[in-house]
Amino acid sequence: MRPIRVAVVGAGPAGIYAADILTREHEQAQVDVLERLPAPYGLVRYGVAPDHPRIKEIIKALRRVLDNERIRFFGNVDYGTDLKLDDLRRYYDAVIFATGAMADRALDIPGIDLPQSYGAADFVSWYAGHPDVQRDWPLDAESVAVLGAGNVALDVARMLAKPADEQLTTEIAENVYQGLKANKAKQVHVFARRGPAHIKFSPMELRELSHSPSVDVFVTEEGFEIDDAGQAAISSSKGTKLVVDTLLKYLEAEPTGAPHQIHIHMMQNPVEIIGENGNVVAIRSERTEYNGDGTVRGTGEFVETPVQAVYRAVGYLSTALPDVPFDDSDGVIPNDGGRVLDDGEPFSGVYVTGWIKRGPVGLIGHTKSDAKETIERLLSDVDGLAAPEVAGPEAIVEHLESRGVEFTTEAGWALLDAHELSLGEAAGRERIKVVPRDEMVRVSRA
Repeated sequence: MRPIRVAVVGAGPAGIYAADILTREHEQAQVDVLERLPAPYGLVRYGVAPDHPRIKEIIKALRRVLDNERIRFFGNVDYGTDLKLDDLRRYYDAVIFATGAMADRALDIPGIDLPQSYGAADFVSWYAGHPDVQRDWPLDAESVAVLGAGNVALDVARMLAKPADEQLTTEIAENVYQGLKANKAKQVHVFARRGPAHIKFSPMELRELSHSPSVDVFVTEEGFEIDDAGQAAISSSKGTKLVVDTLLKYLEAEPTGAPHQIHIHMMQNPVEIIGENGNVVAIRSERTEYNGDGTVRGTGEFVETPVQAVYRAVGYLSTALPDVPFDDSDGVIPNDGGRVLDDGEPFSGVYVTGWIKRGPVGLIGHTKSDAKETIERLLSDVDGLAAPEVAGPEAIVEHLESRGVEFTTEAGWALLDAHELSLGEAAGRERIKVVPRDEMVRVSRA
């Protein structure tokens, strides 16, 4: 195969895995990974709770990929502003979009716009130290509702219930630690429309709720329902069985009198956030029942749970990119195995991988197989790809410099990483991410 230059837009796991697989499969491929933020690693860096260091260990493997001499990192480069699609097609044989999903999926129920109604993605970005979000977060509610039945809902519930001092051994940012230390939440209520066999928790995340001695987890017998479809799911999936077993243990456990509580409400569908004088005072949910095929319907019986704040964790959503086709209903770039489609026809030289390709489902490991499929499509198209108008590795550098873009490189990221580590050591903790975006750029280019 002839030499090719490829741009990957997005430096999360999806983009870095795509760069890695491409350079392994094509010995004459060179890849530039372009990222809007000054630092790489996407949701692994800015979407994982600080008390999950095991997941953050993935960064070590991703960093080894970026050490490849045929892969370059350009941070602080905003696609659509600093670079357009026409620019990328001038400098590269192909473009792969791997921008992920950072927005909250909408939930259209009355009261959703009340000031104490928050998107989980925004809260996650705050406690993960994202440089674009506000430094403070309002944590005045003593009783909180979390709407959703996935791992993000569990992360939000755990971070709200777990005392801040238990996070001191993690890389929690100082502003986040201080915010959580002032958190008034005592009760966190997690709502799921279906029963234990259809909840999308992972077993490890669910078990982790009870690891804090300061938190009791409650599951009530009402709502602990399993239909035939649920029983089939338990029989066919070890993970589902472990989740059901863990929920059963919580159901049977005696309360310890811990000062913080997490209540998991199953077979309850949130239908309204109730407000008084412009503030959240309760969540109204409708009890559900099974249709017999794993789906549920409302029973017409409603429950009101007093809360003063609501977090919706009903899924992430990708956002449209300039000059690239987008399916607003599914929140993805239309594609055939990673080959972008425009009105059903291949969009020559343009590819997609990760959540913006298939939707925000699956774990980080699934992203690697997803990237492999996309690279297979790209390599099968190599002979038909149009050569770039402007060849050579310096063309993109000259373009960015001519636009006045203060881009960062992998060497700059190493400086930033060392700076962050020094901040953590000075504070007596392993690591603290307190660097705002403008300082990140300054340090990286020092």
